[in-house]
Amino acid sequence: MNTKFFAAAGFLLAAAASAGAQEQVLNLYSARHYSTDEALYANFTKATGIKVNRVDADDAGILARLKAEGSASPADVILLVDAARLYKGDADGLFKPIKSKVLEDAIPAQYRDTAGPEGITWFGFSTRARVIVYDKVKVKREDVDTYEELADPKNKGKVCIRSGSHPYNLSLFGAVAQHLGEQKAEAWLKGVAGNLARDPKGGDTDQIKAVAAGECQVAVSNTYYIARLMRSANADDKAIMEKVGVVFPNQASWGTHLNIAGGAVAKHSKNPAAAVKFLEYLASPEAQNHFANGNNEWPTAKGVKVANAALQAMSGGGDFKVETIPLAAVGASQVKIQQMLDRVGFK
Repeated sequence: MNTKFFAAAGFLLAAAASAGAQEQVLNLYSARHYSTDEALYANFTKATGIKVNRVDADDAGILARLKAEGSASPADVILLVDAARLYKGDADGLFKPIKSKVLEDAIPAQYRDTAGPEGITWFGFSTRARVIVYDKVKVKREDVDTYEELADPKNKGKVCIRSGSHPYNLSLFGAVAQHLGEQKAEAWLKGVAGNLARDPKGGDTDQIKAVAAGECQVAVSNTYYIARLMRSANADDKAIMEKVGVVFPNQASWGTHLNIAGGAVAKHSKNPAAAVKFLEYLASPEAQNHFANGNNEWPTAKGVKVANAALQAMSGGGDFKVETIPLAAVGASQVKIQQMLDRVGFK
């Protein structure tokens, strides 16, 4: 049991109970562990007068806590950082349907829940591309410009990646299965596992550093980790980025895989109107630009332009082809993908 999370959730209950009649309070369970988001919450409070009480945990911890708390949960808004986890929260009945023309007008259909009988339950507010990083000296760009090539024998012994069971990879693998079909996707996963330079370990930044250090020659990473290194003033980080190249895969076919960070209203929210107002704020140009500049993510709202130099440079000007499959469908495939990983021995 996560005792820190339990204590923090208990604090939210106490805070809500003791809040003055004139003070509106929004209780937020967030998997976004980015210090730059503090400005988001402060700006929302300044604009609306609604105070934000926040509890941080990972996606799985938040969903487990919501289940355990049931109708006694103090949570109003849930922020998660993976399509598969958003899908699971919806499937487990942990979210309340959202009725908001503002959100429906702002967020394209591919970046939100595929509305069921009760309506839309979550919206994505920012995206991160899952791209391929490679050794610019030892690897030709054209040998790693598709996800399929991660399984090609020409890259045997060259690939490093974090755990296949990590949500970021489960979503990527689920997207590949949507494109290739399950049988071909499982063969592909077996090929990737056979091309690994070492057992999966660490996070995405560790994979980038492993390429720069020569431990492997090809890696997979979310773009915001790369952008952090690009924007860093640290000499070691700059040296890493001089050694590696970045490719947005499958530009000549289905496009690069995107994952999302999104939000939902908790099923047992005591303040659902404020919760919807907060999510609508996250779709505003101000908040959307914050996602781009504060945490190096691409906004999802229509008409918002990115002014992040690292993202622009990484993607060759900012325009790249992205896959168009519904992210909710990707999330729905995670159990099958995990079963495939177990069958092919992908750790």
